[in-house]
Amino acid sequence: MASPAAPPGALDERAEALLRAAGQRVTKPRVAVLASVLAADGDHLSAEEILSQVAARSDGAHRATVYRTLDGLADAGVLLHVHLDRGLTAYHLVDPHAGSAADHDHEHPAHLHAQCVSCGRVVDLPSDVLGDTADRVRRASGFALDASHVALSGRCADCAAQP
Repeated sequence: MASPAAPPGALDERAEALLRAAGQRVTKPRVAVLASVLAADGDHLSAEEILSQVAARSDGAHRATVYRTLDGLADAGVLLHVHLDRGLTAYHLVDPHAGSAADHDHEHPAHLHAQCVSCGRVVDLPSDVLGDTADRVRRASGFALDASHVALSGRCADCAAQP
């Protein structure tokens, strides 16, 4: 759940600091996209949700610019993306304690995701929730499993508690 909204200027300053720390140029589109993700306070936003928030800003950017910016920030290790149900991709900040996205081992990522099939909620899961599944898949088939970019599906605790 998101915390009370931070002032836009404070979000922009945090976005600029994150960009500089990642060695990225500070541009209006990058700041706007990153400030939108920061405002989500840990929630996973779709590209369309980010686009809507960026468009609402006075310095809104074109759709293609937002998508290119999201790709660039993911490539730079500032954001991670996860593929959700119905072809949606959601974005969130890289955990600053886990290193950059480029440093992540796909078999042992910082965390995994699950999405509720009832309400759509995305839940972060511990990286070890699948145990040795990746190793077992590799031994059985030679396939190198990458569970870091897709969400497992099921029902969240709230929906599962309902009859």
